Amino acid sequence: MNFWENFKAAADSAGAFHWMALGFILAALILFIYVPAERARIKTSVLLFGFSFAGLLAVATILSTGGTPDSLVYSFARWISLLAESIAIINLGSVFAFDVALDAIRVRPPRILRDLLLASAYLIIALVLLRRSGFDLTGIVATSAVITAVIGFSLADTLGNIMGGMAMQMEHTINVGDWVRVDQVEGRVKEIRWRQTSIETRDWDTVVFPNSFLMRGRVTLVGRRTGEPRQHRQWVYFNVDYRYAPTDVIRIVGMALCAEAIPNVAQEPAPHCLVVDFKDSYSSYAVRYWLTDMAVPDPTDSLVRSRIYSALRRADIRLSIPSQSVFVTEETEKRRERKQDERVGQRVEALKRVELFSKLTTEERREAAARLKVAPFVRGESLTKQGAEAHWLYIIIKGNAEVHVAVDGKSEKVATIGEGDFFGEMGMMTGQPRRATVTALSDMVCYRLDKGAFQEIINRRPEIAEDISHVLARRNVELEAVREELSEEAKRLRVDHAQTALLDRIREFFRLGDNDEHGH
Repeated sequence: MNFWENFKAAADSAGAFHWMALGFILAALILFIYVPAERARIKTSVLLFGFSFAGLLAVATILSTGGTPDSLVYSFARWISLLAESIAIINLGSVFAFDVALDAIRVRPPRILRDLLLASAYLIIALVLLRRSGFDLTGIVATSAVITAVIGFSLADTLGNIMGGMAMQMEHTINVGDWVRVDQVEGRVKEIRWRQTSIETRDWDTVVFPNSFLMRGRVTLVGRRTGEPRQHRQWVYFNVDYRYAPTDVIRIVGMALCAEAIPNVAQEPAPHCLVVDFKDSYSSYAVRYWLTDMAVPDPTDSLVRSRIYSALRRADIRLSIPSQSVFVTEETEKRRERKQDERVGQRVEALKRVELFSKLTTEERREAAARLKVAPFVRGESLTKQGAEAHWLYIIIKGNAEVHVAVDGKSEKVATIGEGDFFGEMGMMTGQPRRATVTALSDMVCYRLDKGAFQEIINRRPEIAEDISHVLARRNVELEAVREELSEEAKRLRVDHAQTALLDRIREFFRLGDNDEHGH
């Protein structure tokens, strides 16, 4: 027999080996292009097929140089070559079956099941090839039973880890991507392998747990509940002095947290505040919210604390200072007056920029300035909402905000305002509901002037109402003139008409008519 005939006899392919090789290479090339995630397995299959081809060439060489098919060298070399060829074909077939066919029908079995099926296929094909090569399997099976017993005793822990990994993947107890807590370690499951499970923590560490340890110990699946979205309840604690009623603190903080959506905080269940304890010199509170992204608990806690802080500051509620703190600053009457003068001076300057109060006297402006309140806001909070009734005016000292108006159910941006701007004048002077929603684009500080703070001034000088109504009317008509392209004469007429209506509303809102009657 010539070399090629010896090669065909060794390959046991009835002369079709070249067609099988061509089909294998084409299939490998197609899968390499369309299944990039399995390129390493495809490369390994091609290398095994090449190794098999080289082995068959060596076997054909043995026969061509006088070797016999009954020799041990020939039988072993042929068995190794055919085994490598079979494993290569099985690997390539598994890529097609699991990553093409099953993926097309959205069936994704656990990785460990795929490995188990491949290992079983390797074992079966190895035994079949051994039998076809003339080896006595009876002796092998008898020997393997003894070997299995020895291996079972010596590798009990390893086998336990393997069985634990199989159980977790078959039962879907723990899945890749789950956030888990094991002892003091909390992190995301990166991969589940035969022997161990890898968990990536928020500290950028990877902790490896033997599967048998996970099966024996207690594992908490963070944020996972059957039939519910993945979210985990977080607690944020803060303390407030006893001078403030718990009902006020809970209401103010609760409204601030629910006013606008907070990134990574679930809207259902909604965040809420409650009293958790009474200490020696303060009440202890907690905000509970549900975290939707387990990777960012600390940044989300920080954002929630910012909302709590700004809400309490706006309500003039201060966080508790530990009772053991001692302040030794000497507080004299002269020092208090100087600090008060500085604060009022800054606020007077802010009021000078508000055209609405241009007709106030210096003394009236100082009186109003003394009644201003500091109102801080954090980025993303609403300073006011369209349709709300709020009888105060805001003057922006720091930061900027967007103005949105809801039209036909859609929110449209109409302006951006910043330092020196003011809004809410219609609400303070007429009681009219807010006509727009104003949302902070950055952390902001505002001065807030309430109706009550302006009541005494306008009661003493009711004629101020006429000047203010003219300013309000002109500001409103200027906006309408841009949209409707009004002429100067039309603008003047509309201002006169709007001023009359606004003046009546201001007098009614501040009860100026009642005051006049009482005066008479």
